[in-house]
Amino acid sequence: MLPLIARLTAIDEARLQRILAIGVPIIGGMLSQSLINLIDAAMVGRLGEQALAAVGIGSYASFIVVSTVMGLASGVQALVARRFGAGDSARMGHTFIAGLLLAVLMGVPLTAFFLTISPWLIPWFNATPNVVEVAIPYFDWRTLAVTFVAINFVFRGFWSGIGESRMYLKVLLLMHLANIGISYVLIFGIGHWAGMGAVGSGIGTAASLALGSLMYAWLTFRRHSARLPDWRWPSRHELLTLARLALPNSTQQTLFALGTSVMFWIIGQIGTQQQAIGHILISLALVLILPAVGLGIASTSLVGQALGREQQQDAYRWGWEVVRLAMLVMALVGLPLWLFPEWILRLFTPDEHLIELGTWPLRISGLAIGLEVVAMVLTQALLGAGASRQVLKINLVMQWLVLLPLAYLLGPVAGLGLLGIWLLQGLQRIALSAIYTVIWRSQHWARIRL
Repeated sequence: MLPLIARLTAIDEARLQRILAIGVPIIGGMLSQSLINLIDAAMVGRLGEQALAAVGIGSYASFIVVSTVMGLASGVQALVARRFGAGDSARMGHTFIAGLLLAVLMGVPLTAFFLTISPWLIPWFNATPNVVEVAIPYFDWRTLAVTFVAINFVFRGFWSGIGESRMYLKVLLLMHLANIGISYVLIFGIGHWAGMGAVGSGIGTAASLALGSLMYAWLTFRRHSARLPDWRWPSRHELLTLARLALPNSTQQTLFALGTSVMFWIIGQIGTQQQAIGHILISLALVLILPAVGLGIASTSLVGQALGREQQQDAYRWGWEVVRLAMLVMALVGLPLWLFPEWILRLFTPDEHLIELGTWPLRISGLAIGLEVVAMVLTQALLGAGASRQVLKINLVMQWLVLLPLAYLLGPVAGLGLLGIWLLQGLQRIALSAIYTVIWRSQHWARIRL
């Protein structure tokens, strides 16, 4: 299989193996996270629709909170990869410790802020009293773990930056197994104890995230301490350098999460049925793009390491090779969406009218996804080069000043409906790929110093 993929993508087998060695564990971790979300939903779903709605609301609100610290992963990964490529293990350790300190400095105030506003934030999603009564404590427990989430992102960035993302995957799988066991007991109880219901799921998730941080710390500081020959207290310069990389990406992730919510609201202005099928289409798309995102994260490390070795052309080559592999993978992923959209939609709903509404939008996704992936990969490659502010500006303009206003005008106002919005979305993402192609070809990013 590997030789065939190498021939189809025109990538040397050794280089292809290196891409897959970093990218596949990351993809596995992301898919496992999606699976655990489904398992959580299945457990809580046994408690009734209001409990399920409360956990859904709390989970989405929690995603917005988590998005504010996501940039730590790419920031640490870019800097560690650059230091690793340059053979500068001391500064690599300094970057890692700076990441852990920044995780605490960001996580603690964010926790306090969102715990304070949760009684006002959660009813914004759903004001039903019985739902709010469960959603607020569930969200609060998830919020209490934000610092651990930030710390885990730093560990992911470190291990991915040195090209050993399998370590990240091993801990993540153990963390998920712990989450299932702890949550099950807390939700349904044990023996004569009746359990805590849906709130127990939030506590179980928070506990598993804390456990994950402890496992990462043990592996990094005890079993692989040779990777960190000097992990002294970071300097102000090191903290600021990491913050300049991490904060723009965290801002981008937060705006993306909010933008997805706004798009869902825009579709709702067309009609309830369109919003129902729109939820399925958006959720399906977020899962299907995970292989591209995982491969893109691999390009962050490969580009950063090459630039650390001062091999600019090798960094340029890595970007295009990961793009070609991702395009092949996503073209195969998109093929069933084009050929069998009705069958796929029936997995989520038996309603024939909803299936009819979603058939052509799903076909459009299947056709466009192979081209959209260029932007997904090159975004991550540019983060590996340290161009996080440029990525933020481009994505901010294309999502908030182009896609969302035009989606509102074409969908609810002009009456082109869900199909019009999906056509616009596909064209916008293809245009984004074209923009990132021009930027990557220019190679201006290769001159960024970290």
